[in-house]
Amino acid sequence: MEQHNEVLEEDNPTKWLIRMLKGIAVGVGAILPGLSGGVLAVIFNIYDPLLRFLGNIRKNFMANVRYFIPVGIGVGIGIVIFSLFVEKAFGQYAAQFTCLFIGFVAGTFPSLFKTAGKEGRNSADWIILAVAALGIFFVMLMGSASLTQVTPSFVAWVFSGALIGLGLIVPGMSPSNFLIYFGLYDKMAAGISAFDFGVIIPLAIGLIICVLLFAKAANWLFDHFYSKMYHFILGMVIGSSLAIFPTTVFPSLTTEGLAESGLSFGTAIAFSIGMFILGTIFSFWFSRIEDKYETK
Repeated sequence: MEQHNEVLEEDNPTKWLIRMLKGIAVGVGAILPGLSGGVLAVIFNIYDPLLRFLGNIRKNFMANVRYFIPVGIGVGIGIVIFSLFVEKAFGQYAAQFTCLFIGFVAGTFPSLFKTAGKEGRNSADWIILAVAALGIFFVMLMGSASLTQVTPSFVAWVFSGALIGLGLIVPGMSPSNFLIYFGLYDKMAAGISAFDFGVIIPLAIGLIICVLLFAKAANWLFDHFYSKMYHFILGMVIGSSLAIFPTTVFPSLTTEGLAESGLSFGTAIAFSIGMFILGTIFSFWFSRIEDKYETK
């Protein structure tokens, strides 16, 4: 953490902007069905410093606050922007725009795999990876069907915010899939886009409480079981990324899905592949920029 704080003291506008862009991606991932804000936080190298900050808030408090201000601004922008377009671009072309984010994951997967093995790997690590991948895959499949309707209320929105917070702490978990399951997702997006503070405030309360409660535990686990935890995360990334295809991408290629998007089968396939390639190229370029400025 000491090295991380040295970087904070040498901050500059470029690093500030990069962290805000990361925050935007994490914010979109936090509420985009099939994705996880925690996965994107890991991919963009802000997950570990965030856990360390929240796990010991009093240590280097002001330096960490300065570091995470642009991240927080970006998260807010990402959530609001996505909420504004959730019923438009992402509503009509959800599968194709989701492929963009799968491309983000694919482009940075080698780096994440390298990070997970920094302290070596053993058979237990591979087992943890496989179990985590299969577990989150089936959980997301079960959560993709909207079977239970919950009436919107202050308590329901606090619970929804806690789910989003859990998605930040547990990479690979997609809170939006469960919000869809409870029939709260579209109402949440509409409330955020309309700046309805009756929705926004309890969401923020739930998110903050959840993150503060679980961050210290997660930080302890990383300190004591680094390899196991990172292979768990790697499995969650793999499983959640694969689950996106049957839950979001493949349904868009059915007759009903094509009619809703207004695309032909060939156009939908080409659009999806193009967005995936664009996401992969962007994440690769972004990582090169990050390495250039040694952003941690």
